[in-house]
Amino acid sequence: MQEVKVSIGQMVPKRVVVLGGTGFVGRAFCERWSRVYPHSTLVVPARRRHHGRDIQHLPSVELVECRTMDPIALPRLLVGAHAVVNLVAILHGSAAEFKRVHIDLPSQLATACRVAGVRRVIHISALGASTNGSHLPSEYLRTKSAGEEVLCRSGLDVTILRPSVIFGAQDRFLNVFAALQSIAPLIPLACSGAQFQPVWVEDVVSALIHALTHPQTRGQVLECVGPEVFSLAELVRLTGRYAECERLVLPIPKVLGYLQASMMQLWPGQPLLSHDNIRSMSVPNIATGQGLTLPDWGIEPARISAVAPQYLSKRRLCAQHDLRCHLVDRN
Repeated sequence: MQEVKVSIGQMVPKRVVVLGGTGFVGRAFCERWSRVYPHSTLVVPARRRHHGRDIQHLPSVELVECRTMDPIALPRLLVGAHAVVNLVAILHGSAAEFKRVHIDLPSQLATACRVAGVRRVIHISALGASTNGSHLPSEYLRTKSAGEEVLCRSGLDVTILRPSVIFGAQDRFLNVFAALQSIAPLIPLACSGAQFQPVWVEDVVSALIHALTHPQTRGQVLECVGPEVFSLAELVRLTGRYAECERLVLPIPKVLGYLQASMMQLWPGQPLLSHDNIRSMSVPNIATGQGLTLPDWGIEPARISAVAPQYLSKRRLCAQHDLRCHLVDRN
């Protein structure tokens, strides 16, 4: 394997394939990696080239138009690679769709890595998942767990990152709550007491870079969480406060939450809430102690109060437009 040695115990792979590199975390990772390691190539597949328009200007990014789930294209994509990062995931879908993305893709990836001779894999999973997760209440968490198990049994050098909900300037979490509060007089909220430990996207990027450049992280599981635990209601109120449009949060029973989700799933584009989301929120989205945390890798996670006000306060004037775009975005 050709790598660039930058310091004792640290190695930089010269060619990295980034599955899901056009998404929220992927864009942030590509931008930082290209800035820090400009001589290392990032190969980013995209179903359509315009999906990668935000990163195609980066000189170290090689945008390839292909389908990640194509069992023929994937091994070809990995030829000559020294590592692969898997960021592909969905939050909404049928049982078959969750299986296809969270289980079948890791299985195909493991096979493609063996064919191409790539041993190093960094896999983004989810907080609450485990390698024995058949008992978990949602398809999202069960399939995330099964995907981890596939890779852990593959014999490859795998590092798993399990983030809580990720926030940042382009997130579809805090921004959506800000947009909703800009147009609604109150916010009916199912699972208002659900617990989260939000993590800044740049801290997740730091963890990805650390994993890729430190071979000793092979076999490790990292729980990517921020320093604070919030209930969902607290996060909604905090978001409204930062966006200067705080509204009354009305907790509703779970049964009404399922009804609300059923109505939202009839809207065009990706739903804001699904039945599976509600089932997922019955599992606290906080550190479990079953893995390492960011400080163990020398990363001090940022507080929401240090980051979110900087981008939420700028969202107010275009919040309605942003919400409308979110509802019709089918990508």
